[in-house]
Amino acid sequence: MAVIEGSAQFVNLKETEVYQGKDTGRYSVVLTLDDAAANELSGKGVRLRPYGEGDAAAMQRKFASRFEVKVIDAEGETYKGDIPRGSSVRISYSYGDEHPVYGVPVYMNAIRVLELGEAGIDAEL
Repeated sequence: MAVIEGSAQFVNLKETEVYQGKDTGRYSVVLTLDDAAANELSGKGVRLRPYGEGDAAAMQRKFASRFEVKVIDAEGETYKGDIPRGSSVRISYSYGDEHPVYGVPVYMNAIRVLELGEAGIDAEL
């Protein structure tokens, strides 16, 4: 199994993802990657998507699983809360077989929440 760190953007771990009104039957996390992680994945044939424009674009990848994913905190304890956008996470994943059109899929096995993002912090009014 491989491990990668990034910033969580769209998190569907408590319920399966719904796309265009249909349940996909998959749990998923879209991760924004730094350059080193993006280069590592693309070097293995994994397709990435840019988010943003020009030089400011960041590379992202969706990690998915058909099974519930174990989520732990930085200390290794079970994490039960929501993972807010921008949280720093580490994902354990495995590679699938290469597809001639879609590249190499990545399947999420577990996720560790390293630091909660700003969306998870209550702002004072």
